[in-house]
This record gives sequence, C-alpha cells and structure tokens, in this order.
Amino acid sequence: MTTAAAAPDSDAVLAARFVREAMPFHTVLLRTARRLTLSQADAEDLVQDTLMNAYSGFHRFEPGTNLQAWLFRIMHNRWISTHRMKQRRPDTFSVAEFTDNDMLGSAGHSAIAERSAEDRALDLFCDDRIRDAVLTLPESFRTVLYYADIEGLTYAETAARMNIPLGTVMSRIARSRERLRAALAEIDDNIRIVA
Repeated sequence: MTTAAAAPDSDAVLAARFVREAMPFHTVLLRTARRLTLSQADAEDLVQDTLMNAYSGFHRFEPGTNLQAWLFRIMHNRWISTHRMKQRRPDTFSVAEFTDNDMLGSAGHSAIAERSAEDRALDLFCDDRIRDAVLTLPESFRTVLYYADIEGLTYAETAARMNIPLGTVMSRIARSRERLRAALAEIDDNIRIVA
C-alpha cells in the first residue's frame, strides 16, 4: 500500500517540479516557435504540443542537465514531424468555399501520386465537356468524388469528413464514376474508359 500511496505524491511532486522549472521557458519557446512556423496560431499549437510531450517524458529528464536545451530539442523535433506530415498531406478546404468551376479547375492538381484512368480520360476532353458531365451528378456524388479524387483523401477519411458510413462513400464514388463514364462516352464514342 505504501507504493500506491507514494505514486500520487510522486506524480504531484513531478507536476509541481515541471511547472516550476519548465514553464518559465514558455515565452522563449513561443518566440522561437513563431520564427519556425511564421504563424501565431501554429506557434501556440507547437508550444502546447512541446510542453505536453515534455511533461509526459519529464520523469526521464535528469535534474541538473540543461532543461532549456531539452525543451528546444523536443520543440524542434515536433516542428520537423509536423512539417513533414503537412508536406505528405494535401491542403484541405471546405467544400462550401468552392464552386463547381473551382473544383474542376483543380482536377489536374490531384494529390494522388498515380492518376486514375478516369482522370487520364478526363484530360482528353475540354473543360466545358468535363464541367457538363460532372454537373449531371447529384451534389452528394460530386462531394465524395471531390474528396476522394481531387483532394486525394482515402475512403475512410472521406467518410469521416462527411460524417457518413464508409459503405456509402464507396457506393457513391462507384456510382459517380460510372455516371461520368456514361456521360463522357455519349460525348465521344471513340473513347473507351476502362476502370
């Protein structure tokens, strides 16, 4: 029982020590984070993430060593990880901010590394034809198609963003692609789109 009773005390002591020793560096961390992120909001997020990571690992910090250097190393590593993650993930925007023409205008800038057969086939048509074909789709089909094919989200990410079941996303994408194939085939019978 003494071990169980000592654990909360040691947690409380560790927390008090962290507040006493690490929190005075908050201002200097924030200033450096602003230089790294070039944004006040991102800098605040980075400092918060840094301090949370530092607190969770504070039991491993050796007293008497350079706490400021330790905090800056954590912040720098968190910034690098966040920066790399942002580079791998395409920018996201609200669908409400886009018109159909905006969505079609960015179709050639898909974040997907390998383009689908539909994307390659759509490149063969002029913008008006593509626009007309896409506009024949219901709004719910256009939205899932936008997230999956333009933004490059996975089906699961699309489902989470739209707050609908994964199966619904899969069926809407399949149906919208099939409707696009049919609409584009009517425009030019010489072009066959193979999935």
